[in-house]
Amino acid sequence: MIETIPFETLRRIGLTGAVVQQLAALPAAADGPGALMRVTEVQRESLALHDGEHEYAARQLPALRASLADGGDALAVGDWVAARRNAHGQWWVHARVPPLNQLARRLHDGRDKVERVVIVSNVDTALLVMGVTEDFSLRRLERYVALVRLAGVGAVVVLTKRDLAVPALVEQRLAQVRALLPADVAVVAVDATGDEPRPALAPWLEAGRTLVMLGTSGAGKSTLTNALLGDAVQATGGNRRGDGRGRHTTTARSLHVVAGGACIIDTPGLRTLRLDGDEQRLGSVFEDIAALARQCRYRDCRHEGEPGCAVREGVAAERLHNFHKLQREARRDTLSALERKAQVAQWKVRSKAARARLQAKRG
Repeated sequence: MIETIPFETLRRIGLTGAVVQQLAALPAAADGPGALMRVTEVQRESLALHDGEHEYAARQLPALRASLADGGDALAVGDWVAARRNAHGQWWVHARVPPLNQLARRLHDGRDKVERVVIVSNVDTALLVMGVTEDFSLRRLERYVALVRLAGVGAVVVLTKRDLAVPALVEQRLAQVRALLPADVAVVAVDATGDEPRPALAPWLEAGRTLVMLGTSGAGKSTLTNALLGDAVQATGGNRRGDGRGRHTTTARSLHVVAGGACIIDTPGLRTLRLDGDEQRLGSVFEDIAALARQCRYRDCRHEGEPGCAVREGVAAERLHNFHKLQREARRDTLSALERKAQVAQWKVRSKAARARLQAKRG
């Protein structure tokens, strides 16, 4: 365990009492506890660490990397770690403080391999960034909300590029999002290039809090980050003339400190977003569906074609369709390789039987 902690200094980069309590889980090191630092950037072989005053280049010990990988885990921006200098003055990370939460997704290679990828760790609020024009998608937004709620992280929807849309469209988008999402998810619309973001998001920018920007490429995450920081820290690109979308500029996740004491993690756009959760956990995220399911006629109702289904009567068809789609993904991603092969074999048998019936009807 790390014995001496400059709490007030580290609080500038998001240290909280809850993180300090996690330090008890760190194993005792023979050559000393090291220094507590936060990961602000992760590259392939190197890290950037911050001690509340300065940033340092570092690497992680192979033993730590292997230990995390065995559990489908890895160091991510936002992690708290214990690091020491070697005889040559180089920083090496030898332990990670167990994270309070993680935002993670799954990558599927199309065959048998499913890989868990950690996006960020130890965040309080996710700013779900989406443009009010061509980037707007309620179905995608539902997926992002499910991602953060699975991790136990608060969500705020930020509709950007308000300056590029007529007021009537902005109000329509706000109404659509509020009608879709749970009441505890706040929604704001801002011009990210102006002075609006800081006062609009002030309730979530308190000292010691950590926010993460999530959204597609070109949604305005880096522009919003710069507006909250009050400085052009992140590179940005102008909107494309054809569709109004911003140009992709961010290539790596990075943590930045706001003048008021909050931390912001900017992230590249996510091309694919498969949720890191099983069917049961996913069901708890769609609270309206879970509540109505208790009123269905059949206890094992799948909300597809059964009579007396309260969910189909009370939930919009598109939302229910999206829920079923996420359930199928979660079911596939949690299958073992043998179970997946057995499922494919079953599909082949059913397909062959269907073709045989069709040929029989044709005579």
